[in-house]
Amino acid sequence: MTSAPRDAPTERLLRDLAPQVLAAVLRRFRDFAASEDAVQEALLAAATQWPRDGAPDEPRAWLVQVASRRITDHVRSEAARRRREQFVVSLAPPELQVALAPDSDETPEQDDTLALLFMCCHPALSTSSAIALTLRAVGGLTTAEIAKAFLVPEATMAQRISRAKQTIKASGVPFQMPTLEERDARLGAVLHVLYLIFNEGYTTSSGPELQRSDLSSEAIRLTRAVHALLPESGEVAGLLSLMLLTDARRAARTGPAGELIPLAEQDRSLWDQAAIAEGVALVSEALPRGPVGDYQLQAAIAAVHDEAARAEDTDWPQILALYEVLKQMTDNPMVTLSHAIATAMVRGPTAGLELLKALDEDARLAGNHRLDAARAHLLERAGDREGAIAHYRRAASRTTSIPERDYLVAQAARLDETRT
Repeated sequence: MTSAPRDAPTERLLRDLAPQVLAAVLRRFRDFAASEDAVQEALLAAATQWPRDGAPDEPRAWLVQVASRRITDHVRSEAARRRREQFVVSLAPPELQVALAPDSDETPEQDDTLALLFMCCHPALSTSSAIALTLRAVGGLTTAEIAKAFLVPEATMAQRISRAKQTIKASGVPFQMPTLEERDARLGAVLHVLYLIFNEGYTTSSGPELQRSDLSSEAIRLTRAVHALLPESGEVAGLLSLMLLTDARRAARTGPAGELIPLAEQDRSLWDQAAIAEGVALVSEALPRGPVGDYQLQAAIAAVHDEAARAEDTDWPQILALYEVLKQMTDNPMVTLSHAIATAMVRGPTAGLELLKALDEDARLAGNHRLDAARAHLLERAGDREGAIAHYRRAASRTTSIPERDYLVAQAARLDETRT
């Protein structure tokens, strides 16, 4: 036995290993709920034993063995019960024999994390269910942690995850790596789920904190895993680049009291230069390979921001050109909004405000505070103080993020004070 390394505490080690162990056990036994229960028992045993006795030489293999033993004992117990009920004293039912038989294709160090991720993003699931199941099964977060991140009761989240598992089971989808055709068809859903998890962590939609670094870090970790398994995918590289370039600003986004600091006012010496360098390298390598996708373009825009030593050094014409291309590829209203802001930075606030009018009737932004916040900012730049105050206040009333609300209220108050 060897002691767990000091820079990899037991909790983090178990979190990293959990999806690999679940994938290995699920691959053998084909039962999502039973496999997860068995893995949780193995993780609990490890959390109790390893700090006391030291981690085994092969932690993953130890966890797979313990979890397999748990589920095998359960299957055998069920087989015995059925034999008693059916007065069968010789053999278990054939399906149980299959479940108990060793899988000749399994190798001890095989990592099926990507297959597990693709299963959690099954097209039969809603986006919210896919996110929850991904965080639970692949990310290793507890149900309570996921419920806290999305501000729902733990029982509600438990039901959501349970329904997702049942949907997966009812779909009959085999636990295996998808074919090339299936992978291409479902990779977009996988990346979208990871993108949403990152966004929720980077700018939390509700609550007292601006960001949940545990969620954004988990999204980066999972995207790294996908990139390691699909290194030739330009969009995977683009998404990882986008996450790194965006997350690099995390330390500068809030002040001492957790207050929001906008991009133009951030102390750029606090930005993570290593993450910026890695993100720039990823997108620089991915773009020439083609075809160019949404995430690569968003990463390129983030790179232009991050490479500016000062806010006033930002190459806004280049950002506007990139948004022009991105607009041709997607009808995402947030892209249209960002394009309007970039236009205002190049051609003046009036031009940007004109473009925002196209979003007024877009039902996808109904009640969204970001449109009002953007309009307030551009109205302020255009010299319309009254209009800016009104839209800052309206945006503040619509957001459920306390740091964003406080920032918007402060902007309205600042303009109101200068008016008097």
